[in-house]
Amino acid sequence: MTPLQIQLPTWTAVAPTLLLGLTALVLFLVDSIDPDSTRSALLAGISTLGSVAAAAVAGWFLLAGTGQTGGAIELYGGSVIVDGLSLFFTVIFASVTAMVSVASYDYLRGRSNQAELYSLMLLAATGMSLMASSGSLVTVFVSLELASLPSYALVAYLKHNRGSVEAGLKYFLVGAVSSAVFAFGVSLIYAVTGTLRLSEVASAIGSAESLVGVAGVGVLMIAGGFAFKTASVPFHFWAPEAYEGAPAPVSAFLSSASKAAGFAVAFRVFAVAFPIDSVVPMGIDWPLLFAVLAVVTMTLGNFAAATQENVKRMLAYSSVGHAGYALIGLAALSSGGPNGSVMGASMAHLLVYGFMNTGAFLFIAMVEHWEVGRTFEDYNGLATQAPVACVAMTVFMFSLAGLPPFGGFLSKYALFYSAIQGGFWWLAAIGAINSALSLFYYSRVVKAMWIEEPSASLDLGSTPLSIYAAVLVAAVGTLLLLPAFGPVIETAQSAATALFA
Repeated sequence: MTPLQIQLPTWTAVAPTLLLGLTALVLFLVDSIDPDSTRSALLAGISTLGSVAAAAVAGWFLLAGTGQTGGAIELYGGSVIVDGLSLFFTVIFASVTAMVSVASYDYLRGRSNQAELYSLMLLAATGMSLMASSGSLVTVFVSLELASLPSYALVAYLKHNRGSVEAGLKYFLVGAVSSAVFAFGVSLIYAVTGTLRLSEVASAIGSAESLVGVAGVGVLMIAGGFAFKTASVPFHFWAPEAYEGAPAPVSAFLSSASKAAGFAVAFRVFAVAFPIDSVVPMGIDWPLLFAVLAVVTMTLGNFAAATQENVKRMLAYSSVGHAGYALIGLAALSSGGPNGSVMGASMAHLLVYGFMNTGAFLFIAMVEHWEVGRTFEDYNGLATQAPVACVAMTVFMFSLAGLPPFGGFLSKYALFYSAIQGGFWWLAAIGAINSALSLFYYSRVVKAMWIEEPSASLDLGSTPLSIYAAVLVAAVGTLLLLPAFGPVIETAQSAATALFA
């Protein structure tokens, strides 16, 4: 038991999640007192402060060994579990929420209903944090809906924009079907095992040989629910529409935090509830399923991104490709393999991705503020007017492509190297080939900004300082993760290894 656990009551282990939820309630209170408030500074300040506090507490707990030294902390009969994995992902969710909150100050200035966006975003972040801490399939489902329902409204936030409303409706319809599929899968697993707690499912599923077919269908449906949340093929088609139609800060939030949340809960559910040693001999080979999904997702995402002319839509398909890379954390698992290293490398990649992808979408938010346009051609010569911001965007593009010496290079290298160690060299090879392909469309952005001549006179107008600051924070975070990657990967792999203990 750590000194932290001695000094504080056990329930304080969920303090980061509570801070996110309480911040959302404070925003609701402010909005109820002054429903027509356009005080951007107050609303953005509350959202940013709550997010930073949650990230700081989660980071403090992580460094102090909370839920790691002496075992995971179980609350509410094991329905909520606080350990290294839940704290690691909560740092990602809260950090992304803080950056998006800062950027939203200028993006929303002059708009009505500003409090709704901040409060919905904090509610979604609360659900994501709870997803990472779920120790029961019912907690997974409830937290998944808590994260998803506000997300539908966030995508359709621009009520008078047809593209935003249409994207929100499509996202909602696909999400409703996905939730139904996931819930049916959970019911099948309950029918086979008689329990919903992940650890108890693991104990019971090995003796359910007469119902192995039912269990296999249940596992497949649960995997489908996670594929939707992570924008993996074949449940990816909502992502380009939602990310393109939503406000750019919302796109940044969903493509980074929401994707990480899907992987957080998938890592825990499949590693704990469906242990490879028990289910693979029964014929439920879910690592093979995720291997197929990883290959198809990264390949389709990158090829689709390479054909786009709209920068925001290109990043949307790029996020699908990165889901394929992160899926290696599940696909390259095997009986007796270096599973903690593989899954931990995927977790570290999602942390780096949280900064570089959020920064890229926030740069697009800045360009939208300037009303420059959305195509590659519209970005021509942008560096002549905003050189510092374009340097940051260049960092994001090359880091997403996996070029040295940026954080994305180390995270991809660690991920591919761990897959090779586990005997999945072919998976790492396909990932490396896709990374090389991605350099084509990422470099198009860099070429347009720095090399091409402007097609028309650029008049950017005033600089949105809050978006500018958020972009620079994301760029600095991406660069700082290079020297700090050693402790990051060690922490992530230690947290992942604990799931297989």
